[in-house]
Amino acid sequence: MSLKMISVISKAEEEALQAILITDQKAREAVDEARTAGEETVSATLARAESEIAHMMRVSDHKATEEAKELASATANRLATMRARAERRLDAAARQIVERIVSA
Repeated sequence: MSLKMISVISKAEEEALQAILITDQKAREAVDEARTAGEETVSATLARAESEIAHMMRVSDHKATEEAKELASATANRLATMRARAERRLDAAARQIVERIVSA
C-alpha cells in the first residue's frame, strides 16, 4: 500500500472514531435531557396529585362536618320528641296515681 492510501485510511478511521465519539456524546446528552424531563414530569405530577389530595381531604372534612351537624340536629330533635312524650306520659301517670289515691 502506498503511503497516501495509508494516510487516507488512517484519516477515515480517525473521522469514524470522531463521529462515534460525537454520536456517543449526543446520545448521553439526549439521555440526560430525557431523564431530566422525566423527573420534572414526575415532580409536577406528584405536586398536582398532592394538591388534589389536599383538596379532596378539605372537601371530605367539610362534608363530614356537615353530616355530623345534621346528625346532631336530628338526634337533638329525636331527643326533644322523646322527652316531650315522656313528660306527657309522666303527667298521665301522675294523674292516674292521684285518681287512684283519691278514689281509694
